[in-house]
Amino acid sequence: MTNTKGKRRGTRYMFSRPFRKHGVVPLATYMRIYRKGDIVDIKGMGTVQKGMPHKCYHGKTGRVYSVTQHAVGIIVNKQVKGKILAKRINVRTEHIKHSKSRDSFLKHVKENDQKKKEAKEKGTWVQLKHQPAPPREAHFVRTDGKEPELLEPIPYEFMA
Repeated sequence: MTNTKGKRRGTRYMFSRPFRKHGVVPLATYMRIYRKGDIVDIKGMGTVQKGMPHKCYHGKTGRVYSVTQHAVGIIVNKQVKGKILAKRINVRTEHIKHSKSRDSFLKHVKENDQKKKEAKEKGTWVQLKHQPAPPREAHFVRTDGKEPELLEPIPYEFMA
């Protein structure tokens, strides 16, 4: 079995179901609504072989460009040698889920809009950009009766 070139080669753990999650696929999987432009994560589900993505797309994030009854079309970036190609793939809804990658950004935008609104009412300026963590405040280091110890390198000794 050396040098096999099968379609699902090397996917023993990739497409296996998690512990105690075998059997019937939960109905919530089929109830999710996908719209054109949604960002989705691709994760192949081994229990459903139909409409399964190729292993190279497993774990990738893409954007929905078409929606049909049981599947969606997704545009995904794929690296082929030295270039990145925007590939269009069709995947059944069991193998995708809505991505949370944009949630923190949208939350940040809402917070910024709120800050802008409050600043406009007060007539003040507000910082909206991300700020790096400031340096720690000045403080005393307690030794609790222990003498500070001087650490210094051991002098180099040439041994012939």
